[in-house]
Amino acid sequence: MQVINDVHQQFAEYFPSDTLKPYLYLLSKKLGEGHICVDINHIDKEELIEAGYNPVINKNILRQEGLVSDGTGMKPFVLFNDRLYLQRYFNYETTILNRIKALIESEPAQVQEKLIALKEIAGLINGLFDDNRDEPGGKEEYVNWPLVAAVSAVLNNFTVITGGPGTGKTTTVAKLLSILYTINPALKVALTAPTGKAAARMGESLKFAAKDAAGSLKSKFEALEPSTIHRLLGTIMGASYFKHNNANTLNYDVVIADESSMIDTALFAKLLAAIGPATKLILLGDKDQLASVEAGSLFGDLCLAQEKLNLFSAARRELINAFIQDPARQVGNDHIDNEPAHPLFEHIIELQKSHRFSDNKGIGKFSKAIIHSREDEITGFFSNTDEEVTIDQEYAEKLFEVFISGYEAFINETDIKKALEAINNLRVLCAVREGEQGVYAINKKVEKYLQQKNKISITGDFYEHRPIMVTSNNYELGLFNGDIGIVRMDRESKTLKVWFETTDGKVKSVLPGYISGAETVYAMTIHKSQGSEFTQVLVILPKGEDIPILTRELLYTAITRAKKKVLVQGSETLILQTSKASVQRGSGIIDRFKQA
Repeated sequence: MQVINDVHQQFAEYFPSDTLKPYLYLLSKKLGEGHICVDINHIDKEELIEAGYNPVINKNILRQEGLVSDGTGMKPFVLFNDRLYLQRYFNYETTILNRIKALIESEPAQVQEKLIALKEIAGLINGLFDDNRDEPGGKEEYVNWPLVAAVSAVLNNFTVITGGPGTGKTTTVAKLLSILYTINPALKVALTAPTGKAAARMGESLKFAAKDAAGSLKSKFEALEPSTIHRLLGTIMGASYFKHNNANTLNYDVVIADESSMIDTALFAKLLAAIGPATKLILLGDKDQLASVEAGSLFGDLCLAQEKLNLFSAARRELINAFIQDPARQVGNDHIDNEPAHPLFEHIIELQKSHRFSDNKGIGKFSKAIIHSREDEITGFFSNTDEEVTIDQEYAEKLFEVFISGYEAFINETDIKKALEAINNLRVLCAVREGEQGVYAINKKVEKYLQQKNKISITGDFYEHRPIMVTSNNYELGLFNGDIGIVRMDRESKTLKVWFETTDGKVKSVLPGYISGAETVYAMTIHKSQGSEFTQVLVILPKGEDIPILTRELLYTAITRAKKKVLVQGSETLILQTSKASVQRGSGIIDRFKQA
């Protein structure tokens, strides 16, 4: 009997139909790569030949298969719009489509009431957004997009706000909430994000943005408690479903989800199913960042639904411009589209002006050159000196050691709160876990360096000063996947404990034995760094050619984790190849929205 080691072949061979096997092999393989379906019209026949399957594609025969439905039956596979899905993923996509459509279709009946409420506080709106008067960097950047996003989010029941680092997504949401709370002081708001770290950072950023708010508003911001999406929906131990669903929707007026590019298709569907007809949903994220680890790239797909973002009907543009006093900041005629092609029209706003990075130099210029694959601009960074960006093609040991010497600062700091702040001043980011340039090897190198400097003594898994990242949620302890802690001796009990910063800026300690999953975090994967920021970042790319994981989205995400400086170790050839490789996950959501 032949032993099949390939899990995708094992999946295909489980089903008796020889006709289906090639398709099921590809479907399993694509799901593993993050796609949620297989486009039958764009199958790579070489993949089938290499796996030993017949490369002849026949859609008509596939439609006649007893295990395949058109989306209306209870069969394990669905063929819809010439895309083959597992039924589960087709249902997820359908839920997402239908729930967003329902939210949008409920808007017209409420627009006049909302408009009246907005007009009554027009002075407040202009006052909130008056601080956006930056020197114009071009017409596209000078439009007051934060105000446009806020007014749109009041009028809409579903809104996507996308923007790169420093474009003011959180600040815009803080001002939006000020508007919403003024209209309805009893408003019930939920803040959520895919990870505990991202949720905590969202809460911290909102409270900082609202620090100068009036007393009553400030108290409302301070009362907001961000949570993970899992916790918001109500995790049920051992179950794949949640307490809140379409039969038991969330009891909130507004749900705001940050870092939405990290939300996979399954969780997106479950979140949307729990959004009731009277709840406003606002998604925040960066469309250019990495997609979720699991299958799907729904946030990016939604943003790709329009060829150009920030388009409005003439009537909506006039309505929005009524709240923008400065004519130079108003939405221009070039943002009018009177023949929208899909329901998402007027519901996706891109914030285009970065207040952190310049487009003309440093991290801002380099990150945009990478994501847009501008070869000339990228190569310019190899020859020119830049205060914010350094590229090391030789993987110089000296540069590596100079960077990691920065970790001595948190070890030398006796105040645990300041030490926790110091550990986030820098981070090594790796594209992979294994290999010479992987997370495991780099963490070992850093440990060896610090041992030689007599800064640490590795006496066990939880040695003093070890920085750790929690890898699983523990709701009882209030610890979440992605939380960063430091092992320190508790001077009172004379025992080693792991210390974490809490969302209210204090610190708490946990005995190591209570932490079920943790890993050393001098270095971490780029995927794990999503939702985090560091003053300085060292990005180490794996040596070699044709490395599938290296994409422009991955490198862009890594570069934009840095607030002030980034050092990239990688050859010119590798970086240019990476900038040309893009993540394009298969789904049917864009076409289905256009057909809606």
